[in-house]
Formats: sequence, C-alpha cells, structure tokens
Amino acid sequence: MSSNGSNSRKGGRPQHKRGGKSHGQRKGAGRPQGGRPQGSAGRGNRRVKQIDPALFRNEAVTPVERAPYVAKHSFNDFEFCDALKKNIAAHGYVTPTHIQDVAIKPVLKGRDLVGLANTGTGKTAAFVLPIIQALLDHDFDGHALVMAPTRELANQIEDEFRAFSKRLGLRSAICVGGVNINRQIKALRNDPHVIIGTPGRLKDLAQQGELHLDETDVLVLDEADRMLDMGFIKDIRFLVEQMPKQRQSLCFSATITPEIERLLKDFLRDPVTCSVRTNETNDHIQQDVIEATTKEQKIEILAELLTQPEFERVIIFGQTKHGVQRLSDKLNKHGLRSEAIHGNKSQSQRERSLKAFKDYRAQILCATDVASRGLDIPEVSHVINFDQPDNYEDYIHRIGRTGRAGLGGHALTFVAPGK
Repeated sequence: MSSNGSNSRKGGRPQHKRGGKSHGQRKGAGRPQGGRPQGSAGRGNRRVKQIDPALFRNEAVTPVERAPYVAKHSFNDFEFCDALKKNIAAHGYVTPTHIQDVAIKPVLKGRDLVGLANTGTGKTAAFVLPIIQALLDHDFDGHALVMAPTRELANQIEDEFRAFSKRLGLRSAICVGGVNINRQIKALRNDPHVIIGTPGRLKDLAQQGELHLDETDVLVLDEADRMLDMGFIKDIRFLVEQMPKQRQSLCFSATITPEIERLLKDFLRDPVTCSVRTNETNDHIQQDVIEATTKEQKIEILAELLTQPEFERVIIFGQTKHGVQRLSDKLNKHGLRSEAIHGNKSQSQRERSLKAFKDYRAQILCATDVASRGLDIPEVSHVINFDQPDNYEDYIHRIGRTGRAGLGGHALTFVAPGK
C-alpha cells in the first residue's frame, strides 16, 4: 500500500519576485472557466498548443477535511490462511483501507470486479492478497497476470507481492521494458505463479513465444485509465485474446471513460463495482507562474529558488528525455542534489534515481511525463513545470504529484514574459 505520509513543512507560501509578479499572489478576479488551450507555438519540429497561462494561477484554499473511513472489517476477518495473515501483520497492516475493505471479499469469492479508487488508496493489496490466497487454496496450481502502465508501478506491485508471499513458496516474474529481456525469459521459463508487467513488453514476449497466457486464471488491469491514456489499448486487447474466456478479471481505475467502459464490457463478466473514489481537485495546491525568456534564465531562477528552505522536495517536469537529463546535470553543477528519470535510462538506473529521491538523498527529481506515470511519492513540497505540458490534463496530472492526500502543495510554471 502506498504511503500517504504527512506534511511536515512549516511556514507560508513562497514569495519570490520574478518579472514583476509575486508567486503566491493571484492576478485577476478568478480562474477562467474551462481548460481549452489557446494558440500554438513550435517546440523543435513540433507544433505545441499553448495553454492559457491564467490556468496556471490559483490561490490555494484550505482543503475540506473528510471524516476518516471506518472499516467494517479487520484483516483477521477475511478468509486468509494463518501464514498469509502472519505476513499481513508483519507488513504492518491491521485495518483495511476503504478499497481493501469492500473489494477483498468479492475477489476472494471469484467475482469479476471494477475498483474505482484514487491513487494511493491501497488498491494493490486489494488484489494481491486474494490472488495469493487463491493460489494457496489450489495447491499452487494457477496463474495470474497483472498489467500496469509503468515500470515503476509494476515494481511496486511485485514488491508487495513478495512481501505478502514471503516463505509461502510462490514465484513471480516481472516483465517490463528497459531491462534485459533474456532475464525475463528465464524467469518465465521457471513457470511463475504471478506475472507482473507493462503491456508493451508483455506483448513482445508473447509474440516471441515465451509468454503463454492460455492458462491465465486471473487478469488484473491496474490503473486502466493510465494504460489507455498511454496508448496501450491494442497491446492489452492482443494479450487478452490469448487468455481463456473462463477467468477472473479485475480492473482498477481512477476514472471511467467511454473507452474504459468498452474495455470492461469486452473483458469482464457480471462484475461487482466497488467505488471509493473521491472527487479530487487541485484547489488546495498553490499555483502560480514564473516569467522567463530563455532556458538559461530559467535555470538561473531555478537555482536560486531551490536554495530556499521551503523547496524541500521538488519534482521538475520537462518535455524531452535529453532536456530533462541536461537540466538535472546543470542543477547538479550548481551544487544541488538532483536525479533524473526518463525513457533513455535503464530500469535499474531509474530505480536508483527514484530511490535516492524517496530517501531524501536527492532534493530534486527531473522527469518527463511518461516516466512519472504511476509515481506516488509523499511529501513533495513543489512541482515546477520547466517546460509547459502539451495539454491541461497533463498539467493537472503533473501538479497532482504535490499536495498528496489533500495536503498543501505548490506548483510553479515557467511562462514567457507578458503572458
């Protein structure tokens, strides 16, 4: 289960003057309605729509406190064997989160399920624990496939599977891009009980004849909306066509779009729907702009901002893999502790960079949009858009990396002067 953490930051919002504007001061009478991009500008050889800069400004409001969820069960109430209950307790789990509380029982009964839940609500355990119990119930005779949108999320899922299945004799394999495929082929030939992977790499392995899905008992689509956003729908359909019709299918998603609805209709049979999603807004995130003309000026401003104490843990978004790496290198030359994650890095390099950021050995994480998918890092004090995103939806996804679990956060976006 992802940790939500707590906000240990003190003090008010930053007040840094750039281009005659004060970050933390909202200009104008209110936020414009809608998020429709206006105009366009070239970035390299691409034409990128420009978002109205007014959408990057918002005076934060105090989040409305919700009453904590009161679970109807404890983990001891579920039909888990004693060995699994021991591992659950060793993992520090006592009371289920909302999605775990409502989803575990129907999944244990073999029902197909649609789980609607926000990121960071503990949904991984809601499917991992019943899968482990089903494998134990059937004397290890079974196979499950879990699809996730990113390598990072796939690794998080495998970490939880291994923690909960410790000393139970279950085998897992992780199949993601960016790492040696031969090791993954070797792991698959060891007949793992659970395979966790990203759709692209899973499809490659299936086409090579190394991934056999005709005996899949359980299919899990985790963060299905993200996978569809990232263009994996054809890969997912290809993989599901290799599976038996008689299987248990579980789909977890933060949103239900028409495309998701079509997917559910095709893949699931009489599913139980468990919705614990809350209406998330970013109104609790202080949003403002920084005016800068050139990349050099942006880096100078960044270097000054990042030395200030309130910039404790910062994610900086850029558009390109090379640009993100160059930015991280330049920040390190300024004496700042920066790491970068992007598609040109190997999986092991990305894991080391992410771990350094999570462990507070790096203050700054420079990332591309795709590399950041699936990340759930608590206590990020600031998100900075070094390059503007292509659309408003990506902007919302980016700034949502701060202010997790309704805590306060700050988001700053570089814009051209006069915008």
